Amino acid sequence: MAETGASPLPPTPPAHSPLFRAEHFVWLTARVLEQRLFAHLFLHGGADPVETALDAYRNQDGGYGHALEPDLRGPVSQPLHTSHALRVLDSLGRCGGQRVERVCRYLTSVSTPDGALPAIRPSQRGYPTAPFVPVVDDPPSELLATGPVVGLLHRNEVWHAWLFRATDFCWQTVESLERSHPYEIEAAVAFLDSAPDRPRAEAAADRLGRLVREHRLAVLDPEKPDAYPVAPGYAPGEHHFPHDYAKTPQSLARAWFTDDEMNRSLDFLASEQQEDGGWPIRWRQWAPAPALEVRPLVTIEALRTLRAYGRPIG
Repeated sequence: MAETGASPLPPTPPAHSPLFRAEHFVWLTARVLEQRLFAHLFLHGGADPVETALDAYRNQDGGYGHALEPDLRGPVSQPLHTSHALRVLDSLGRCGGQRVERVCRYLTSVSTPDGALPAIRPSQRGYPTAPFVPVVDDPPSELLATGPVVGLLHRNEVWHAWLFRATDFCWQTVESLERSHPYEIEAAVAFLDSAPDRPRAEAAADRLGRLVREHRLAVLDPEKPDAYPVAPGYAPGEHHFPHDYAKTPQSLARAWFTDDEMNRSLDFLASEQQEDGGWPIRWRQWAPAPALEVRPLVTIEALRTLRAYGRPIG
């Protein structure tokens, strides 16, 4: 047999298990980064190959580009790409050191006057971009971009000057939300789950949970999704469920839902695995390549959520 230089294949999960079917889907469709990440998370693969694959997306300015976030094409660094990179590093337990120091310098360089992050900088103009992601000349600060980054850095005990004003922005924004939409709520939870001031985070999360229930931002009965409104600008059927907010049992958002509501949500998530082994995309699909690249990401996240709740995956 010819020598390939590849690591020995890890043990294969039981045939026809959710993990086995997802593994087939990942090898068939995923980018190298998601193949390596899947192997690390579920098949005892090493962390070094994941980080090597991630480095291909890193730019000289310390940010990340090259469609790391599939809905933003082109080479330029963007905060949403960098947030994606930090999630990968966090999953490896490597969200620290010089690599994150470089990221924080990049974040400082692209922050708005109030010290937070825009979702998309004008440098994206001219490259293919999802139509639901507006590119403007003077983009505002967005909790959607800032909250997950600040939460990840706090969870990994990163200490950098950029975090001071960015954390203040997150607190001010989260605590003043009166109306919102599911993705912004998810970003708020990502911040609150790791914010250092735990009593303040718990109080803010409790208020957000009431907002989610009052405005029906989570489908509590998966058999009757049409009874719940879809946020303005979202695709038809782009609903959110309890497991989208409470991705682990340790999340503050878990307290928003009863055990029955959470179990129904997880049952629905497990049932969504498709014939090809992957999970579907609920948001608007606008081009073939982004849709192909994002499904393995959605599949990995579904498996991680099910495993976090002790659901059998294989």
